[in-house]
Amino acid sequence: MPIMTVLATTAVPDHVRGALTRWMIEPTPGLYVGTLSARVREELWSVVTASIGTGAAVLLHPSPTEQGFTLHTAGERRRIPQDFDGLTLVAFRPDDDDDGDEAVANPF
Repeated sequence: MPIMTVLATTAVPDHVRGALTRWMIEPTPGLYVGTLSARVREELWSVVTASIGTGAAVLLHPSPTEQGFTLHTAGERRRIPQDFDGLTLVAFRPDDDDDGDEAVANPF
């Protein structure tokens, strides 16, 4: 049964964008939306993950979870999905350029 699928990409090769636009629409650059079967979704995701290079991608689709969707990521991202008792929450990876100094609190 086809279901709504959303895929967001950043800096992926042109051939990946071409493969995605065969099955999905691209309403804004790097955002793809379509109604896909599970098999097509899995095949497209394998193409994206195999060709991601220095880019990044996020895939969202409905599933029978507490939140009602499943989140998949590929590539290097600052945001990292974490599973907490069946809920997917997003953690932030610390900046590499952080010098370790504590931030000065605003006195006002």
